[in-house]
Amino acid sequence: MRKITVIKVGGAIVEDPRSLANLLDGFCKIEGDKILVHGGGRTATQIAATMGVETKMVNGRRVTDQQMLQIVTMVYGGLVNKQVVAQLNARGLRALGLTGADLGVIRAHKRPVVEGGVDYGLVGDVDSVDAASLEHLLAGNITPVVAPLTLGEGAQLLNTNADTIASEVAKALAPNNEVTLVYCFEKAGVLRDADDDSSVIAHIDTDSYATLKQQGIVSGGMLPKLDNSFAALHAGVKRVVITRADSLNTGGTTIEL
Repeated sequence: MRKITVIKVGGAIVEDPRSLANLLDGFCKIEGDKILVHGGGRTATQIAATMGVETKMVNGRRVTDQQMLQIVTMVYGGLVNKQVVAQLNARGLRALGLTGADLGVIRAHKRPVVEGGVDYGLVGDVDSVDAASLEHLLAGNITPVVAPLTLGEGAQLLNTNADTIASEVAKALAPNNEVTLVYCFEKAGVLRDADDDSSVIAHIDTDSYATLKQQGIVSGGMLPKLDNSFAALHAGVKRVVITRADSLNTGGTTIEL
């Protein structure tokens, strides 16, 4: 059974050279096989602005029309992905950049519009992950670096949440491998006080999560991270951690059932 670590790194880390360097240094030191899933939304927003394209966000999610899809494809699958791949290869790791369309490795469907709900446009919800292809790359000593784009029906590319992609990749690999999922962002973990980086909650289980939500301590963008974390654990992922770029191998918040 292979030991595989799936790391998701947010755009705020990827887009800051020092934070990214710390993250990649730590990533290279992780023992066993590893996969990196990245975001890059801030860069996409900045480049869209230079092209005169308005960014529309609803509930923290990007509305993706055809023009915005072209931008996020260029940014996520091109600029950001290749910068990360180049830096990993410069560190001696054999990294290969992928989107969900490459090898058809992550397939999705266009998010449906629920009556009275939001039409997010060309945004995908994951249907399947080709774990065998990822395992084949890992067996060849190749480290996949996955951009948040998936393959929809009729060769349609779809913008897809990177947290969800990381969780779905980890879940797909879990039946035949010992998988650890790490969500890495700019904070030291899940914080009891958002303004105090020392207030890390060391462990969160199902019961404490319900209490933290009820008390409003955990809210906003942390909720989908935790929901994806518990979904991964229920699907057989061995361990889930939420931590900071410079603390990949220590600290952070451990999520457990």
